[in-house]
Amino acid sequence: MTAVPLIDLTPWYAGNADDRRQVATQVDAALCEVGFLLLTGHPVTPRLTERVRREVRPFFGLPVPAKAELACLPGGRGWIPPGAEANAGADGLDTPPDLKESFTFGPEVTPPAVVGTAEEAWFGPNVWPAAVPGLRAAASAFADSCSSVADDLLQVFALALDLPDHFFLARCRGNTWSVNLNWYPAREHVGTVEPGQFRIGQHTDFGTLTLLDRQPGSGGLQVRTAEGEWVDAPSVPGALTVNAGDLLARWTGDRWRSTPHRVLPPPADVPTEELLSLVFFHEADPLTVVETLPTAAAGPERYEPVTAGQFLRSRMDSITVG
Repeated sequence: MTAVPLIDLTPWYAGNADDRRQVATQVDAALCEVGFLLLTGHPVTPRLTERVRREVRPFFGLPVPAKAELACLPGGRGWIPPGAEANAGADGLDTPPDLKESFTFGPEVTPPAVVGTAEEAWFGPNVWPAAVPGLRAAASAFADSCSSVADDLLQVFALALDLPDHFFLARCRGNTWSVNLNWYPAREHVGTVEPGQFRIGQHTDFGTLTLLDRQPGSGGLQVRTAEGEWVDAPSVPGALTVNAGDLLARWTGDRWRSTPHRVLPPPADVPTEELLSLVFFHEADPLTVVETLPTAAAGPERYEPVTAGQFLRSRMDSITVG
């Protein structure tokens, strides 16, 4: 697999047509070859991400009964407890549950188009822990910054495929996103690791695009090459890890890869290593029909049309334990 490219978004904001085209060409190449890229020149600052980690870490240290008051299933809002997810289930694998906990939230406002439909379930109320009063403001600021970056990338995507500027934006305008603040406990906390058990098992992301601010570690992120080899994903301070999801791959007929990835088990040789990853999932509107582009820009596959919300729900169900 080609190394995960490092792409600077700064020229995109300069407004020069040639600079924008260069950024779009770089992004296109990264998503064709790897499905992942590292992004700099964005407004999600290290100061903000460290603030989020500082605010959320005490939540994961609360007693289980206190966190259990906010418990939810994958795809919900609140605390996803250990043992609730096995992400490799989305790839049809039967594995032990993932070794992580998550705090998850989404937009505060339900788009009018989905009120009264089955898709309204995507927009349940957020629940914020009273014991960590600073979390809501910090996490919301992170989501706002990531949402801005994601909207910019949707325009980059459109230019890369020679589509109208707002092609993807018009289909992702319903403020449909979610954030997972993932805590990966240390080996000394989780104890025995079962065979085939990971912090997050192998999977592809389900939606349009993912923005990830992560802490590097021995038990960190790996991506799978086209040849089936697992390799460590590089980490650059201040860079967001960006990857395409299944729906974007379907839209582009697999021109852009939705690449399998996983997070390694907590290392036995570094028994105190715990990591906090901040993950922003940007999705198409739930009622949007995603179908392979009819243009020459599309890849070789022609997928059947799917409704974004129903597709995401089916994938969430596949990773839910129990």
